[in-house]
Amino acid sequence: MSGLFLRNLLLLGLLALPAAAQPPGPTLVLHGGAGTITRQNMNAAQEKAYRQVLEQALHTGHRKLLEGGTAPEAVEATLRVLEDSPLFNAGRGAVFTHEGKNELDAAIMDGRTLRAGAVAGVTTIRNPITAARAVMEHSEHVLLTGRGAEAFARQQGLTLVPPAYFYTESRWQGLQQALKAEKARPDTPRKPKPPRPASRAIDGIFTEGRKFGTVGCVALDRYGNLAAGTSTGGMTNKRYGRVGDTPLIGAGTYADNATCAVSATGHGEYFIRSVVAYDIAALMAYRHLSVQQAAEEVVLKKLVERGGEGGVIALDAKGNIAMPFNSAGMYRGYIRPDGQWKVEIYKDQ
Repeated sequence: MSGLFLRNLLLLGLLALPAAAQPPGPTLVLHGGAGTITRQNMNAAQEKAYRQVLEQALHTGHRKLLEGGTAPEAVEATLRVLEDSPLFNAGRGAVFTHEGKNELDAAIMDGRTLRAGAVAGVTTIRNPITAARAVMEHSEHVLLTGRGAEAFARQQGLTLVPPAYFYTESRWQGLQQALKAEKARPDTPRKPKPPRPASRAIDGIFTEGRKFGTVGCVALDRYGNLAAGTSTGGMTNKRYGRVGDTPLIGAGTYADNATCAVSATGHGEYFIRSVVAYDIAALMAYRHLSVQQAAEEVVLKKLVERGGEGGVIALDAKGNIAMPFNSAGMYRGYIRPDGQWKVEIYKDQ
């Protein structure tokens, strides 16, 4: 057909242009940490408790997407549920530093704009992921730390709490065990005193073995945009204001509509050195790997070779999901546009 003839057919409505590819629909993936999470370390009551909170978080975020919310809004809503639970090492269930404090980190990134926000070393912000989103949307910066981040959160009207809000007995006992293990060292400082808890009614009594605690979420909204968010209490017995990969964009958190959204969990130092989240996106962009191939190459090959333990959740703009991990287990789950959802814990699931 000649160009003129085709043009006339289009004008007459007798020939239609191909419809633009439609986004696959709201999709959401989450994780609640990776590590030595095995059936031997869990009883039925403990497993049920973890599954209930993971399911609540999953459906909370997905509901936000179904209502027309954006990917960053869904990520925040999902992670607030996990931060408010004492079961996960983020927010309410954060582990203790060597000095007997809870220092929290979080980050969020918008795959549409490539804007990002993060906070690190905060001690009084109830929901660090909300503070991270406020940094992204209401400041010119990406990462705020410590008292400065808390001053910003106060200015933004976010909920602040006394440090004792984050106290849980199981996390405190976890610190005591870590201190006992290093007691033989001659340079070990004096044992810290426990803070007075705001309430002992909600206690993180569930212990599941050695775990790199972090919670994370990646989401695809109905507009075809991606976002990623991660929140953590860090590592038990950490010192010197240590900050892990969670609030570092490209290491533990990354999102770009052109490739994928990634949230990581594991031994942060290895994830920082390997720039894990961005490496997955880069493999997709430059080597044209699928999200599954890229995530597996980084987590199951590169990290293993370098001695790093943990996992990631990743999601591309077509709704493809990857959840590889090289540890014994990882709390994880997803929900697809058709409402199909699943929560998994162990490696053999």
